[in-house]
Amino acid sequence: MRNILTFLSLLILTQIASAERSWPHASSEPIRIIVTFTPGGAPDILARALAEHWQKDLNNQVIVENKPGAGGNIGTELVTKASPNGHTLLIGTVGTLTINPYLYKNISYDAHKDLEPITFLASTPNVLVLNKNVPADDAKTLIELAKSKPNQMSYSSSGIGTSIHLSGELFQDLTKTKIKHIPYKGRAQAIPDLLGGRVQMSFDNLTSAMPLIKSGDLKAIGVTSIHRSPHAPDIPTLSESGVASLKNFQVTSWFSLMGPSGMRKEDINKIAAETKRILSLPEVKKRLGKLGLEANPQGPEALQRLIQSDSKRWSKLINETGIKAE
Repeated sequence: MRNILTFLSLLILTQIASAERSWPHASSEPIRIIVTFTPGGAPDILARALAEHWQKDLNNQVIVENKPGAGGNIGTELVTKASPNGHTLLIGTVGTLTINPYLYKNISYDAHKDLEPITFLASTPNVLVLNKNVPADDAKTLIELAKSKPNQMSYSSSGIGTSIHLSGELFQDLTKTKIKHIPYKGRAQAIPDLLGGRVQMSFDNLTSAMPLIKSGDLKAIGVTSIHRSPHAPDIPTLSESGVASLKNFQVTSWFSLMGPSGMRKEDINKIAAETKRILSLPEVKKRLGKLGLEANPQGPEALQRLIQSDSKRWSKLINETGIKAE
């Protein structure tokens, strides 16, 4: 009898310990998903899709917090200093993870050491869009116009170090044009100036730009992927513009889920699995697809390889062009 009681006691203690270890660890502590840009863009859309289903399915409060500024560094730093218990997560971007570490000299954290890759989320090409009054309807005409007005035309971005910013820098480098970069704290601040003509162009995420393209408020010149997007097949790629220097132009905005360094492997795997489950739901895939987002959830190893390869690419461009954070 004593042996049976001892066994049952150990079983109960094991179950309690297991429950304490299982993510999310405490229903009383909310899960926070930090988005490093203003509401409305692709990172925010992805965070809210996860939050909506996690809150319902995990019986845990899930809060999306927008922390824009410094090209995403402010929100990213916040996550690096959080407890590694899986209750503070980050929507990582190509900018915050593979561009900013080489662009900012006094960055207060190491994006490669202070963050844990959890899973790739989705990607979307950028699209070169113009204010509707700019007298150009294709890349060739735009380049001729920019060359006739060096440093008189400008392009907006949602922040220094974003893929939108680097798309513009790459475009200038390849086409030998001089176009002023006007950074904003986020897309919500950048778009009104683009629509109002205070800036003439932008490399917006296709996801975010589609409504304004469809309404005719912005002119789409070309997407930054090698192949046309299935979600916008009428928009040509910059590669097929007929401009030789843009033949292999390719920039993809991608988004990931990251956590503070030191997270338990069990938590990383559980969060990655829950993320994959949500992004695989037909209604979620359909919703993201309409916005031009290709969901492709993968685990931490695949994400780590992507971060390393893109880091090499963007660090090379930054070094060669001398781009600096302003």
